Amino acid sequence: MTTDPTARAVSEASTGKKLDQLYSLIDGIESCMMTTRGEDGALVSRPMQLQARDAGTDLWFMAPVGSETVKAIALSAHVNLAFTRNNLQEWVSVSGVARVTTNRRRIRQLYSESWKAWLPAEGGNHDGGPDDPRIALIEVEAQSANFMKSDQPGVVQLFILAKAKLTGTMPEPGVVGTLTSAALAEGEARPPKP
Repeated sequence: MTTDPTARAVSEASTGKKLDQLYSLIDGIESCMMTTRGEDGALVSRPMQLQARDAGTDLWFMAPVGSETVKAIALSAHVNLAFTRNNLQEWVSVSGVARVTTNRRRIRQLYSESWKAWLPAEGGNHDGGPDDPRIALIEVEAQSANFMKSDQPGVVQLFILAKAKLTGTMPEPGVVGTLTSAALAEGEARPPKP
């Protein structure tokens, strides 16, 4: 059963095919909204840039050590990541558990000069470089994922939407997939494509 009435379900698809579809979506979208729980229990979403995807769907993000994101994860490690590619009406929703680390080796592996924008120079090793102690990484271990993968070119999707509007029928712009924690664990043995 699909969670989105505007899309076809892919429940008959193999776990491997669903994993491939999920990975291709995540690998093709650089930013997402990360939802955490605040001190008062309210949900808060903020944009985050994906730094890397390890085997399976362990996803890595950078945040300053004292940031609101890091503080929220300390309160509750359960997060949701919402990726979207509007031009193709494709999306991914990943529920998982986040862990904050300041492991220097991993930071150096993932380091990007773009991080300096979030870490203004303050002197010494507070320079936004890979040894800046203000850098923290957030690893999100996926527990479940839902996604919609477009199976039509953008122009065809526009036609499908226009036709649905004119005929009063429900458009089907793509296929929806769901992956449980067991299915995601099966994918952990599959390395990410370069």
